[in-house]
Amino acid sequence: MDQEHIAGDGEGAGRRRFLALATGAAATAAGLGAVAGCANGDAGAADGSGPGESPKPSGTPEKGGPHGFDVKAENARTGNADWQVTKAGPARAIEGFADRVSVLPGESFGLHVSTTAPRFTVSAYRMGWYGGARARLVWRSEALPGARQPDHTVDSATRMVRTRWTRSTTVETKDWPEGCYLLRLDAQGGEGQRFVPVTVRSAGASGRTVVVNAVATWQAYNRWGGYGSYDGPSGGYASRSLAVTFDRPYEYDDGAGLFLVYEAPLLALAERLGIPLAYTTTTDVAREKRLLEGASAVLSLGHDEYWSPEQRAHFTAARDAGTNIAILGANCCYRRIRLEASDLGPDRTVVCYKSSYEQDPGFKRGHPATVDFRSPPAADPESSLLGVIYDGYPVDAPYVVTNPGHWLFEGTGAKAGDAFAHLVGVEYDKVDTGFTTPRPIEILAHSPVVCEGRPSHQDTAYYTVPSGAAVFATGTMRWVEALDATGDGRSGANHGLDARSGALTARVTENLLRTFAAGPAGRTHPAQDNVRAVYGGSGSGSGA
Repeated sequence: MDQEHIAGDGEGAGRRRFLALATGAAATAAGLGAVAGCANGDAGAADGSGPGESPKPSGTPEKGGPHGFDVKAENARTGNADWQVTKAGPARAIEGFADRVSVLPGESFGLHVSTTAPRFTVSAYRMGWYGGARARLVWRSEALPGARQPDHTVDSATRMVRTRWTRSTTVETKDWPEGCYLLRLDAQGGEGQRFVPVTVRSAGASGRTVVVNAVATWQAYNRWGGYGSYDGPSGGYASRSLAVTFDRPYEYDDGAGLFLVYEAPLLALAERLGIPLAYTTTTDVAREKRLLEGASAVLSLGHDEYWSPEQRAHFTAARDAGTNIAILGANCCYRRIRLEASDLGPDRTVVCYKSSYEQDPGFKRGHPATVDFRSPPAADPESSLLGVIYDGYPVDAPYVVTNPGHWLFEGTGAKAGDAFAHLVGVEYDKVDTGFTTPRPIEILAHSPVVCEGRPSHQDTAYYTVPSGAAVFATGTMRWVEALDATGDGRSGANHGLDARSGALTARVTENLLRTFAAGPAGRTHPAQDNVRAVYGGSGSGSGA
């Protein structure tokens, strides 16, 4: 692929409306600019527990046996369907952040909360399936004193939004099961509610499927304080933050970041199936290679764009040791970042200078350039790990099944040429052997798209390697969102995805999770290369 078609970062305000397009959230669209082109690149406890008490368990979970934590037993507990934010209130009524992205079970973390109310409570919900409730209340605080914290500042060199809020309370996680959590902040008098996400991570992953929360990407798209990794208050690319910090609330989705759209539906499905799971974040994987050692599989969820070189190396090492990898989104592993400390601790600043990398003091000290992985210097296209490569946005196109006999389509009833409206979007990937591409690689779906006048294709692909590991990539960002699709799509919810798309993605994902959890899938399900058959000619997807 020539340089003209590789996304650079002269994208101006190219992705200022990304979240609005990707999720259809009107609130996110407010105040944001126009889309750029498609140049490849870019309440009381339900169980009667009192304030400050752990809710009474509805049964004691069994010990997990060889896989550790018992997902089935945890999800057999009574859920709490009232976990959602229903009264967000004014913009600054209440908001907060945790001073640790993740903790081990039993560790504590600090909550930094700003509120206009005199008092507030904190409710910790473990997210999962729970018979469809999707969450269980694990702990609720007593009423805590509230205060309005100082205004944020903006660093003059990097335009990074900084808060220096004092710690409002310390949260102990004694008896909290590992998993993905949303803490709901409730201002006294119903003045407002907001979420704070926290991961209670697993100490190890041997024999388990690892759910990786894409927290670096959540933070890059966070515009709390007026700045994110794409633009600032002026709406222009030149005003973007060159570094962003976890020391601030998430603006999007009532403080939940990108979790609810891009990750929660997959988590609910995996926990409903009882797949042995482990839980961690992208920053944890970057820091500790051992977190993936012995894992059956590792999951990158709906939008996981910002990776450090260390995270990528640890994913690659896991694959080469026999761990399966599933990329359940698109535009994965696209931006190369560096993690640095903030005032509150290590790995709490995401540095990504993009096209301004030569100005980066870290680059001048010898660190890798924080540009797109496929771009010089030291270009290393993401396709060498993923099998597919990011090809562009925005698109909204049908998903077209090409290889219905593949084991992943078993039980779907899909036939060659079947199309599923709106399932390809808002970003997409393809197989392009003009970039480094592992072989054999098998294309399962090959969907025509037209991205701002440029014809191309989206590909879902599966490849296997000598270690026995398999790597699967959906090639569309809407895959996880589609898991929740119901009805006929006419309401416009979930981008018009309908129950038919929901059933397809759910069954394929179930087939994937069960097979990947059983061990190196390439040994039992080796890929059958079909790139030439799908693309014709030389068998290269380049420019197709």
